[in-house]
Amino acid sequence: MKSVVVTGATSGIGRTTALDLAANGFRVIATARSAEKAEGLTVAAQAQGTELSTVLLDVTDPQSCQNAVIRINESTGGGPWALVNNAGIAVPGAFEEVSESDARAMLETNLLGVARMTRLVLPGMRHRGEGRIVQMSSAGGLVSVPLNGWYCASKHALEALTDALRRELATTGVQVSLIEPGFIDTPMLSNALTGLPPGSRFETAHTTVRRAITMRTPPGPDVVARTVRRALSVRSPRRRYRIGVESVAARAAFLLPSAALDMVARMVVSADKG
Repeated sequence: MKSVVVTGATSGIGRTTALDLAANGFRVIATARSAEKAEGLTVAAQAQGTELSTVLLDVTDPQSCQNAVIRINESTGGGPWALVNNAGIAVPGAFEEVSESDARAMLETNLLGVARMTRLVLPGMRHRGEGRIVQMSSAGGLVSVPLNGWYCASKHALEALTDALRRELATTGVQVSLIEPGFIDTPMLSNALTGLPPGSRFETAHTTVRRAITMRTPPGPDVVARTVRRALSVRSPRRRYRIGVESVAARAAFLLPSAALDMVARMVVSADKG
């Protein structure tokens, strides 16, 4: 049974992915930031007739990452076969309104935390001559959008770093994939739609964006979980898996001149002046 570590596995995409993999023949090691959340995930797995193990982990804490991987290596006899770097956060807001501490938190979680965990599991994968790394990116990693620039920056950086990693590992047997979802019905999306920082001068634009997103019901996290499972199950996984119309549109946007994208963005933010 192939072992897979899923980070950020107690809610949203991570939770659904961990439970889906456990139900489909993988040995899942799910990470959680608290014992209470870990217990909740264990109960959920038992309720669906499967089981998984949990490890406490805070990807922003180097020592926590080190301790978690030591435990994982011991339980798997040398390290996991695969790592799904799912843990991530988003703090909505305009470039000038997101605090430096919030910006650092996004970069620490969405980029440096991914790098820490990847670096720690790679020795075992190299030793075996095989393994999988799956990075949870976003359509926001393809095209930057107003009022979400710092999150997009973290995902753009993840895309670039993952491309370099994949090419560096080309002869090792370790295969690397990016998952690029559009809008998915998760707590992260709900939090992003709740509102901007108090007193934001871009509240009208945010309302416009929220209305556009909620015109249709975004798909649930199960569609992402199935894609992750596919990336772990096929012999030759894709470099990128695009999920949803936003992701496909974001990739297509590369064919457009920047002026065209700027014009669309201007239509969104034009109501907020001052």
